[in-house]
Amino acid sequence: MAGTDDEAVTAGDDDALYVLTAVLLTPAQFPSVLGDDYPEACAALGLAPLADGYGLVLGQDEDGARWTVVIDDVSLVAVAIASWDCGMEYDLSPDERTMVAALPGWPLALAVAAPGVPAPHDPAPEITEQAPLAPPDTSGWGPAQRRLGADEIALQWAAWREQIDDEEFAGPDATESAEDAARNDESDKSGEGAEGGSEPLSGVQRVLAEARSYVDTPPPLGRVRSSFAPGDARMLRADGPGWSMVARTDDIAFVLLDEKPGEILPVGRGPELPGLLDALDNMAVRPS
Repeated sequence: MAGTDDEAVTAGDDDALYVLTAVLLTPAQFPSVLGDDYPEACAALGLAPLADGYGLVLGQDEDGARWTVVIDDVSLVAVAIASWDCGMEYDLSPDERTMVAALPGWPLALAVAAPGVPAPHDPAPEITEQAPLAPPDTSGWGPAQRRLGADEIALQWAAWREQIDDEEFAGPDATESAEDAARNDESDKSGEGAEGGSEPLSGVQRVLAEARSYVDTPPPLGRVRSSFAPGDARMLRADGPGWSMVARTDDIAFVLLDEKPGEILPVGRGPELPGLLDALDNMAVRPS
């Protein structure tokens, strides 16, 4: 998702912006590293969660300073991204009338830089009215890293799926559902050391319960998203406080938890998961 080396747009005050990349910030497609839902991702940039969303154009000015230009022409940015993904050049030059804001800094980490200008750096404090944007800290396990992990699973679904043997979901009783087996395994782990009383919900059980609650009580926009998958399936992404779930409507699910650093917990299909995934898909937001 990189622009051509000689692309430039006006970022305000007649300063040229050399475009490095662009991303969508919409209810259906937003950098999940910024938040569990669309309003949270917008808040990270100080933007109101408009229904139609935004396009974010990231680049450098002639002094090498980082800038993020926010525009309301979402389709323009979508076309640019699609062109770049196909290896085609696209001159992303938004009309000034579409510009919502020019924000100092970048909200995402970029490994590229514009040629012929100084190395990327934040604009001088005296020329900005706010602290520069900075990427979330992903050096240690936490919400941002958890969401990035879920992104990777969604992008590389086949690679992750082939590591899972469906027989692993079978419990001691061969008639036990795959989902129940996964739940019981998690419950056994979480219940160790408990003294009397009912055991608390395991991490996976809690995620499934919260995901079910979304069907009855819609969560903030973007908490549940549906995107294309091969065949007649859909790729589902659901997030919540401390958890992320990635699933295919015709297959299993993977769960990641803030409380379990680096662990990826598969959830077997069983008798209940298909209905839950279909219900989530019906209420999910989808790319237009």
